[in-house]
Amino acid sequence: MRTILDSHMGVALNKQVNAEIWSAYLYLSMSYDMKSKGFAGMAHWFDVQAKEEFGHAKRLMEYIVAGDGKVKLEPVAEVQQEWNSPKDAFADTLMHEKVVTEKIHELMDMAVADKDYATQNMLNWFIDEQVEEEDTARALLATLEAIEGDKAAMYLFDSKLAARND
Repeated sequence: MRTILDSHMGVALNKQVNAEIWSAYLYLSMSYDMKSKGFAGMAHWFDVQAKEEFGHAKRLMEYIVAGDGKVKLEPVAEVQQEWNSPKDAFADTLMHEKVVTEKIHELMDMAVADKDYATQNMLNWFIDEQVEEEDTARALLATLEAIEGDKAAMYLFDSKLAARND
């Protein structure tokens, strides 16, 4: 008889939980770096992003527990502390989200190979979320590239990001 969550899938999902928590730390670091550089709107955007990542980790943890698995939190590895510019921070954001997308796809590949339909269903939400995450990061980076060197445009961009809802 099959358990709801196979042990190797539980291990893989726990690894993703910890990756999501690391992502939250990364975005918190970006938030406070932007704040220290005087970009309150970007700091807010990254703070909201960090909260989303913690939410993703929690969603995975709830799924693990619901599947009779055990959540195993690991120490969080150090994250970068400073970026040369907002453009660099958003370029790293896009790169990071692409890495997360690949990790989610690897989990889906594992769930498909295992015929783990419940996990596939749960991971579909993450796949959709990653499409949105990459699209948003790509659009914000493109805007920063377009306004580079224009202080008034940068001020407006920063102000716009301050309006992001939690």
